[in-house]
Amino acid sequence: MECPYCGHRDSRVVDTRETSGGIRRRRECKKCQQRFTTYERVVVHALQVVKRDGRREDFSREKILAGLRKACTKRPVSSEAIENIVNQVEAELLNSGKSEVTSEYIGQMVMDRLRELDEVAYIRFASVYLPIADAASLRREIDRLLE
Repeated sequence: MECPYCGHRDSRVVDTRETSGGIRRRRECKKCQQRFTTYERVVVHALQVVKRDGRREDFSREKILAGLRKACTKRPVSSEAIENIVNQVEAELLNSGKSEVTSEYIGQMVMDRLRELDEVAYIRFASVYLPIADAASLRREIDRLLE
């Protein structure tokens, strides 16, 4: 495992714990003695995401995480809450047994959970994933949220 501080490729495991999504390991670099955390997850099968233009790409929890972090910027939403949404979406997708899902389906799963967590973050996220072409479309979505 490469040290994120000095780049050395040798470390030792200091602590290992099981988490809901896999295994968490605390490591110590044998060169600089800095400690860092790694996470291991079991990948059951390669899930393909079908994009709007028909392209296919591998599912990436990091993309969902990045989108949620951006939507929740300067909002009272904890990193733990964001991570929980990603874990729930990933678990549901992997347990579905499907080999392909649409990006719209994933976006809707995220929005359903985000709507409960923070309305402003939901609107930010929805403005990217929903077909909002103009201010009127955005207003209709906000009105729908407020109902």
